[in-house]
Amino acid sequence: MPRQAIQTDRAPAAIGPYSQAVRAGDTVYFSGQIPLDPASGELVSADIATEARRVFDNLRAVSEAAGGSLDDIVRIGIYLTDLSDFAAVNAVMADYFQAPYPARSTIQVSGLPKGARVEVDAVMVTG
Repeated sequence: MPRQAIQTDRAPAAIGPYSQAVRAGDTVYFSGQIPLDPASGELVSADIATEARRVFDNLRAVSEAAGGSLDDIVRIGIYLTDLSDFAAVNAVMADYFQAPYPARSTIQVSGLPKGARVEVDAVMVTG
């Protein structure tokens, strides 16, 4: 099955040798998004809710570039450097997704690129 890289200027450019997302058939696999502003490439860092909003805005931009929407996302992985941010990220996520919600895992990690406090990856099915 051929793979197609997904790229949009409405989300931050990759900071390594990877694509923002890759389509394989009707499935789109998203690379992890951290709270980078797509215009400046700088980390948005005011509080965890602001960071989470930037992450979900970036995911929305990539999903639209792939011909879908956040409603097509079936799985999300959330990586937090502090699980005490769990409730705040849940509250932000509730502003972006409706039931039936994507399947999800949330994992505490010791660090994320550029000092981010949250990173989110996803899988989307279109068609």
